[in-house]
Amino acid sequence: MAQTRNLCAQLPLDLHAKVCEAREQSGLTTAQYITSLLTEYYAMKENGGKEVMMNGKTRTLAFQIDEDLFNRIKAHLERETQRTGRKLTQREFVLNLIEEALIEAEEAAAEEAERVNASMASTSSTGTTTEEDDPEEDLPPEKP
Repeated sequence: MAQTRNLCAQLPLDLHAKVCEAREQSGLTTAQYITSLLTEYYAMKENGGKEVMMNGKTRTLAFQIDEDLFNRIKAHLERETQRTGRKLTQREFVLNLIEEALIEAEEAAAEEAERVNASMASTSSTGTTTEEDDPEEDLPPEKP
């Protein structure tokens, strides 16, 4: 195990709250999370400010949206925070929407595949012949 040293810092309360929330979402200990942040920061700095993937498992998805939609999202996040007593972040909100949409699409694709397979199975069992079960192939050639 690598040798370690303690690093203490006084943070503004709002920044401390952001760090704590992000750390909780990551599932890491405080030491692991701060180490990850600092490692990513210095790697990014060495890479000319470009994001560096530390574990190869994350990607950035960025896009612009209309200001009205942005404001609606912000209002929704505020309502959910009030309703649940827990801050809902933009990231969490968008990731949940993407996950739900993908699950729905994957389920629909699986159902479609089942329908196609069932349709193909019923066609084979209803008397429609395929090359494999064509009886004429087994007959000897006719004599003239």
